[in-house]
Amino acid sequence: MIENNTLYTLMASCAAGLEELVGQEAKTFGGQDVEHVRGLVIWQGDLESAYRTCLWSRYASRVFLKLADFPAADEDALYAGALKIDWGQHMDIATSFAVDCSLTQSSIQHNGFAALRVKDAVVDQFRERCNERPTVSGVRPGIRIRANVYQDHATISLDLSGESLHRRGYRKEGGSLAPLKESLAAGIVALSGWTHEVTPDTMFLDPMCGSGTLLIEAALIFGDAAPGLSRSYFGFTGWKGHNKTLWTNLADEAVAREDAGLEREWPLMLGYDADPRAVAVARSNIEHVCYEDKITIKQGQLARLRRPAAKGIMIVNPPYGERLSEHDEAEQLHRALGRISKEELHGWQIGIFTSNPDFGDRMGIKWDQTHRLYNGSINCRLFCGAVPPPEKQPFQWQLNKESGPEEGIEFGNRLRKNAKKFLKWAHREGVHCFRVYDRDLPDFNVSVDLYEKWIHVQEFAAPDTVDEKVAQRRFQQCLHQIRHLFDVRRDRVFLKTRRKQKGKAQYQKQATRKKMHTVREGECHLLVNFTDYLDTGIFLDHRNIRLKIGREAKGKRFLNLFAYTGTATVHAAVGGAESTTTVDLSTNYLNWARMNLALNGFGGLVHETIQADCLKWLAEDRREYDLIFVDPPTFSNTKKERRVFDVQRDHRLLIEKAVARLAEGGLLIFSTNFRRFQMDESIEKYYSIRNISNYSIPLDFSRNSRIHHCWEITRR
Repeated sequence: MIENNTLYTLMASCAAGLEELVGQEAKTFGGQDVEHVRGLVIWQGDLESAYRTCLWSRYASRVFLKLADFPAADEDALYAGALKIDWGQHMDIATSFAVDCSLTQSSIQHNGFAALRVKDAVVDQFRERCNERPTVSGVRPGIRIRANVYQDHATISLDLSGESLHRRGYRKEGGSLAPLKESLAAGIVALSGWTHEVTPDTMFLDPMCGSGTLLIEAALIFGDAAPGLSRSYFGFTGWKGHNKTLWTNLADEAVAREDAGLEREWPLMLGYDADPRAVAVARSNIEHVCYEDKITIKQGQLARLRRPAAKGIMIVNPPYGERLSEHDEAEQLHRALGRISKEELHGWQIGIFTSNPDFGDRMGIKWDQTHRLYNGSINCRLFCGAVPPPEKQPFQWQLNKESGPEEGIEFGNRLRKNAKKFLKWAHREGVHCFRVYDRDLPDFNVSVDLYEKWIHVQEFAAPDTVDEKVAQRRFQQCLHQIRHLFDVRRDRVFLKTRRKQKGKAQYQKQATRKKMHTVREGECHLLVNFTDYLDTGIFLDHRNIRLKIGREAKGKRFLNLFAYTGTATVHAAVGGAESTTTVDLSTNYLNWARMNLALNGFGGLVHETIQADCLKWLAEDRREYDLIFVDPPTFSNTKKERRVFDVQRDHRLLIEKAVARLAEGGLLIFSTNFRRFQMDESIEKYYSIRNISNYSIPLDFSRNSRIHHCWEITRR
């Protein structure tokens, strides 16, 4: 007969990184001589300590009661050792059972065969004593036996938990492909600083809540609710040593504590997610745990995060981005999370759980603590700290007051004159990326663009009538004058040479490395690349069009065709578009567009990106849009589709197909950079059309009135 006050060797497995938390729990549950190794906590405790661990542990995965340990160099030794255990003390002939086995650095090679040998020992002992054998059951057996062999030493235990303790019983389905286990989520919440003792004026926020697991675990902690109370099965229920009275008393105590917790004054607990499916799952899970009056779930984008309370803690598990394209998007989402947190939540506590340590650095927050944890086999980090205020005064250019070198002084003087004019204009209008020189002087055939604190210089190849050495000398003079006037280091000046190109050459990379920089345009943050492609990712001459789209987009369904890097889509999203659809044939550009959206805190189903030939897609798509932007290339061909697009030849068909997708009262904005473009006269017969080219060309490009053409088109 097993006594209830007997001290056992108890063990609790857990995710690596949670050992300290489980060890603290074991002490709270009456454990003695607590010690731990990676993924396992060991202590001496009575039956009450074991039960409390099963009922109350928030961080353990399973709880084991050790029955025996012995040398086991092979399967026969494992069988012999298991046969020496008096199984009649633990089970009857009618008790179903199951055996699990783990092998670590063992001479035994197959864990399935090792488990079979332990099972044979149990069966053979009962057959010899009773001439009958107990039943093996893989689904909720009466008792579950665990055999662990480490370096040819075996430990046989009873699995008191029966099933992993992370299965609290409230989660019916996850909101993502790989939701956090409840035990890991509870560890993240606790290590981030959320406890039972937090004051009710401390808000809990998860802006990417997925299935709501972090919120529910935080509520269980604050409400002093036993996470195992709602479970319908434990591994000890069929064990002969089970004390039903003790267990009932502990369960009654847990119910009383939970009731008392519900009567407390609760803090605000808020979660939201961009995915409506995740929102539905989170609400369902919260209803299952009966916290619908304690936790609020809303659908929303990270971009819309505003300070909801004076004091609080935000804990979030952003997407990991395991695939390359998703990795890039996840990185930009972390940048957005850091920037928005500093703008809206300065002074709050924050915990960020991520699989990539570099992502924590991207957020621009000095972390007080970093914890290494594992989500399954994924090596993750939990970054914890206080949110600092936003950065101080943003960068502003200061021109060198001294005259530049004599060589190229004509260019230097013109550049200085332009810079004074455009810097003053840009500061007044809130423009951060603009052109200050555009081939003003025939001998200095370059354009100079300022992107925040970087300078982008494009040299236009000289005609054959100009000596190559003369052209090179003039270009060097330009660079000297630029660096002098703006007093800038060489690593902040990027150079390109533009030549007439044909075929694939026009799309080839200009360098081998890829580095993105973040710049601002209006209320948007956009990614530019100065080194890898001929264009940077933003067509500066379309600035006014993008700003217009941002103003027009609120509450509308926006379609961006030939979307390039999705900059217009970002403006529409920031402007309050109900949804955006971004279509381009290039995988690279669509990835860039998704990164731009993520950088601004947008994503999910309402911001769709589609890789397709735009004309073909328009013929197949049947949805309606309130605002459409079409900015096609002058000429393109696709080898795979054997399709050639010529904007002058094909624009009428393109416009007709696009207008067909316009909702009642909708607006189509059509633009082209083909300087000799002529709009088909028949367009005006069928549609209302207004040329807005003069308005759409900004001041810094006004020297060239034909840099692009732009029209507003609506149905009559």
